[in-house]
Amino acid sequence: MRVLEPDRILRLEGERVVLLDQRRLPDDEVELACRSAAEVADAIRELAVRGAPAIGIAAAYGYALAASRGDDLNEAFAVLAGARPTAANLAWALREVEAAADPAARARELHAEEVQRCRRMSVHAARLVGPGSRALTHCNTGGLATGGQGTALGALNEAWSQGLLQHVFVGETRPLLQGARLTAWELESAGIPHTVMADAATGSLLAGGEVDCVFVGADRIAANGDTANKIGTYPLAVLADRHAVPFYVVAPTSTIDLGTPSGAEIPIEERDPREVSSRFPARNPAFDITPAELITAIVTELGVHRAPYAESLSGAVAA
Repeated sequence: MRVLEPDRILRLEGERVVLLDQRRLPDDEVELACRSAAEVADAIRELAVRGAPAIGIAAAYGYALAASRGDDLNEAFAVLAGARPTAANLAWALREVEAAADPAARARELHAEEVQRCRRMSVHAARLVGPGSRALTHCNTGGLATGGQGTALGALNEAWSQGLLQHVFVGETRPLLQGARLTAWELESAGIPHTVMADAATGSLLAGGEVDCVFVGADRIAANGDTANKIGTYPLAVLADRHAVPFYVVAPTSTIDLGTPSGAEIPIEERDPREVSSRFPARNPAFDITPAELITAIVTELGVHRAPYAESLSGAVAA
């Protein structure tokens, strides 16, 4: 079993932020060196690094880099915060390093803390997986997305290590194929049996009784439990509800935004339509909103939270 070390995914190294360029995976493992906050923001925007926790860490490293260079920190904050508007972790991490006397030290602490949060989340969430389970997941929520062992995919890795998991079905996650490229690569590296499915085929799996649980991550969770995640998550939740399959969201408490009352207030990033079609008119929303009533439980590093989420999530963040 191959372990993806946190420093391999991203790190602050002298006067540069070094990232494993996820645009090149799974074919090539190439590092990208960013030498300014603007270059880190470009890497986030262009998906060289992606996943809500990971882009939060990358932004923190980018801010620390700007501080060490003597750059305008207000400008650095703004350019990094604007790189991807949906993920709550990005703004949270920037506020943390902005308030620190030593931004570089705080950024490294945030990365180390994320590794520990991922570990705790994975253990809590694995308890929801029954023996011999077949799981379905969407997008990529492993080490590549978090800088640790992962959120939803970390939970499935933990369940596999405990002998609970039988198989993982992976939605390809169009248009950029984070499931087919990145999640499949991580599962292959971990030696976990898996099958990549066309996104439109996952409903047939659920209808046919081939899936026992669905695990996804989150980019922002509103105070009422409504959850923004990669486009295509909401249809999975509807289908899971229709076929009585539990639907779990796994994310750190830094993804919970109590200042956003519901999913209606979460900004949805619209990406370049050419990612969908270079010839015909297209729309390319990067995320959708899954209503809280479709979510069986939300798992954070503090444990398993159930409805009413307005109470359980506020208690988690306050803790």
